[in-house]
Amino acid sequence: MNKTDRQLAIMLELQRSKVLRAEDLASLFETSVRTIYRDIQALSEMGVPILGAPGQGYSLMEGYFLPPVGFSAEEAVTLLMGTDFIEQRLDGDYGSVAKAARRKIEAILPEPVRGESTRVRETMRLLQAGEPVTSWREKDYLGQARRAIMERRKLRMTYLKKMPETDGNRKSTREVAPYGLVLVQGNWILIARCDLRQEIRHFRLSRMTGLTVLEDRFLIPHGFNLNNYRQPDDRNERVLVRANPEIADKIAETCHFYMESTEERKEGLLVNFLVRQPEELLPYILGWGGDVEVLEPESFRHRIREEAEKILKRY
Repeated sequence: MNKTDRQLAIMLELQRSKVLRAEDLASLFETSVRTIYRDIQALSEMGVPILGAPGQGYSLMEGYFLPPVGFSAEEAVTLLMGTDFIEQRLDGDYGSVAKAARRKIEAILPEPVRGESTRVRETMRLLQAGEPVTSWREKDYLGQARRAIMERRKLRMTYLKKMPETDGNRKSTREVAPYGLVLVQGNWILIARCDLRQEIRHFRLSRMTGLTVLEDRFLIPHGFNLNNYRQPDDRNERVLVRANPEIADKIAETCHFYMESTEERKEGLLVNFLVRQPEELLPYILGWGGDVEVLEPESFRHRIREEAEKILKRY
């Protein structure tokens, strides 16, 4: 980044973040603190009203705004593709906002940039993991969950669990304190503290019914940050599988989260999985058919045999 671009970027960051230390700016632009000092001095000499407070950082004088910033074709494409993504993935409120934002961006682009950005967009496609949310119920739930998070209100729902209880029941009524929403492989996941389990759990919006926003309020724990949050790894059961080496890529693509190690042998590829419950692998094992054999644990071998016998009876 050259000096002129960096100084403009510094003004944009100050306008966005209000107060920043020289060390923060140096880290952001990968330069030295001394260089940032020189940039701040140069901007001040050009008439930009930058205020400095010892021990706090730099800020722009209140009421000062930068003039409209022009976009290159590449920058315009980035913004326009972002609005496409939001329109597809978020609820109706943000979908309408995304459309309006796209129209405004296109309206202010100079004709040469607009034409170039159109040509670039025609040669690119925003690839997504999974299909866009098409269910009106799921989009409605996304909007309700989003508003509940902002208003710090609890949610009640009937949830269809992935794995059934011992009685075969998969449905459970939950009240949760919603902390955030995450898009994972095409599925919106609600990160929330479950009153029943007394811990943070993950809930797919597609498995919810009867979602209701409650009047009960909650406080997010001090220090919780969705960007830094990582799900605790509670996998503690091992499954050993022997597989045809020719499907090694399929196994890696579909079950990379569960894979612990692989080892090539004469009799085949040995794959070690670490799971919460062996049944999590059941649909994958059945999908790979005769190209895999479960070696351990023995109870899971029996489970696969039972499913195979059920399939055989149907045919």
